[in-house]
Amino acid sequence: MLDVKNLTVTFNDDHPAEAVRGINLHMEDGETLGLVGESGSGKTVTAMTIAGLLANDSAEINGEVIFDGRDLLHCSCSEMRLVQGKDIGVIFQEPMTSLDPLMRIGHQIEETVRLHFKLKPEERRSMALEVMRLVGLPEPDLTYKKYPHQLSGGQRQRAMIAAAFINHPKLLILDEPTTALDVTVQAQILDVFRRLNEKCGVSLLFISHDLRVVRRVCKKVAVMYNGEIVEYGDTEDIFTNPQHEYTKQLIAAVSAGRRTHV
Repeated sequence: MLDVKNLTVTFNDDHPAEAVRGINLHMEDGETLGLVGESGSGKTVTAMTIAGLLANDSAEINGEVIFDGRDLLHCSCSEMRLVQGKDIGVIFQEPMTSLDPLMRIGHQIEETVRLHFKLKPEERRSMALEVMRLVGLPEPDLTYKKYPHQLSGGQRQRAMIAAAFINHPKLLILDEPTTALDVTVQAQILDVFRRLNEKCGVSLLFISHDLRVVRRVCKKVAVMYNGEIVEYGDTEDIFTNPQHEYTKQLIAAVSAGRRTHV
């Protein structure tokens, strides 16, 4: 379904530097893959490149991003727009900055449907209400008419998930989607992602600096450090038998955090 081959991303500025250095990733249909690493490791740049959200004039991109047999790096803008929001959905860290404060929630959830399909307003509304129920938004008929500021942080994130999933894409890219949420709400949102994967078969590429979060959702994990993938494999194998020193440090930090909260 997704093959990233020798991907290199170099930003075009006064001091060019490789943010991503020749990485390789592979995902099958329905797979869950965590991409973990500290800030600046290249994980978000990788995700945005896969999603086609990195401006071509801001960086030099080399390699291949093969999605369902098509190299997305060589697609035209119009071809890429047919993929974005329909076959690939993206969910960001902070929904308040992603949602339009002046547009009702229901209309924002329907937005990609309007872009990709010619449907009547009542058909779009029906799709929106269905996906709102799926992600656990309360009283969908009422929430549909609300504005972002009238929802809690967890509800806004559920609205973002609904907007990204309404067209039932094959791949959801999740960029630190629970970082801004408290622990209880975070657990609820992770349950939504697991449900979308297990019941609907959507593949998840989960970007995070938190190995504990990735462990709860993803069966495979790739550890990024300084623009490179330094370890890649089954999540439980890496947790129980890490090979790279950086991975060992990440796991040690998780253990120290647990002791701190006991």
